[in-house]
Amino acid sequence: MSDPSNKARQLAVSAEHSGDWLNALPISNCGLRMSDEAIRVAVGLRLGSQFCLPHQCPCGSAVDETGTHGLSCKKSGTRILRHNALNDIVHRALVRAGVPSVKEPAGLFRLDGKRPDGITQIPWATGKCLAWDVTVTDTLAPSYASISSISAGAAAERAAENKVAKYSEISSTHEFVPLAFETLGPINASAKAFLFALGKRLESVSGDSREGAFLFQRLSVTLQRFSCLSLHDSFNVAVVEDH
Repeated sequence: MSDPSNKARQLAVSAEHSGDWLNALPISNCGLRMSDEAIRVAVGLRLGSQFCLPHQCPCGSAVDETGTHGLSCKKSGTRILRHNALNDIVHRALVRAGVPSVKEPAGLFRLDGKRPDGITQIPWATGKCLAWDVTVTDTLAPSYASISSISAGAAAERAAENKVAKYSEISSTHEFVPLAFETLGPINASAKAFLFALGKRLESVSGDSREGAFLFQRLSVTLQRFSCLSLHDSFNVAVVEDH
């Protein structure tokens, strides 16, 4: 019988939108192009392949042949960059859709003093402005393997629930949407609904019925590109993206 990590991987890669990067045309100007190395890592993670030699991460942890430690290593320098890249995609999409938005709004805080990643400056739904916050969890991290091996996207849903609890005060005045992504692709349900609605608004502006698909593809490609960078962080060497 498969171990929990293998079950989690199989469920995750079969989830809706987890394979959107496979359908993306390699167009650099649209943020859809992946380097050969990023594709190698993405395919290896999807198949559960052994694609590196065992080694020690700069954080001191042992990394096995699958290289997956790099996806959840707390010392990885790509975590903030990945978060910012995903947040930028959402922010730019809202602006393109005709919804004025700002990142890290001043004057809007949760109880611990942290701000959401962004808000719209006009109402989004139910007469309220939208507030959103991005988070990425590792599908195969030991802390999530037990639930990821039972249900696809369970780690994303758990992370989304935690975000909702942390931003409960903001939810009374804003339409709050947690955008929780997993390293292997699954997205929480409320984020998928929001991104689908955002895609429809983009479609109404541009007239291109593919806008929603392109949005999901940009997010999916970005996740895979940073998975590659995270893996290389565990070697303490840089990987160069060709554009």
